[in-house]
Amino acid sequence: MTETSRGMSASAVRAAHEIRVVIGRLRRRIKETYDNEELTPSQTSVLSRLSKEGPASASALAAAERVRPQSMAATLAALDERGLIQRRPDPDDGRRQLVSVSETGGAFLDDKRRAGEEWLTRALESGYTEAERRTILEALALLDRLTRV
Repeated sequence: MTETSRGMSASAVRAAHEIRVVIGRLRRRIKETYDNEELTPSQTSVLSRLSKEGPASASALAAAERVRPQSMAATLAALDERGLIQRRPDPDDGRRQLVSVSETGGAFLDDKRRAGEEWLTRALESGYTEAERRTILEALALLDRLTRV
């Protein structure tokens, strides 16, 4: 086993690099499969964050997205204009509003996720044999362990 100057095996260093590169490419390719309806990356990020993490205040979203409150206000205004979010008073602080994904926003995200998964399914069906798909599933089980390290 060959080691790098940092005491890590060359195969671990190469695997880490290749995983990062391939996952980045795959993520970009899946995103290309659906029409983003002209949402900016920041709008898409906020909508996705709200979907995954639940309602949040504008200031909490600004902090999580690492943007100024003014920038977050503009992002939320654009999402609100499209009906993708809803606002309601914060039950703990009546001066603030909580932002959440609207029913329209949820349907929008579901459609986009479904489109990406359908593209991926077709690509796996047409471009890989059954044995190769099983190998991919086995590799994914190994990669999933990384999420628990």
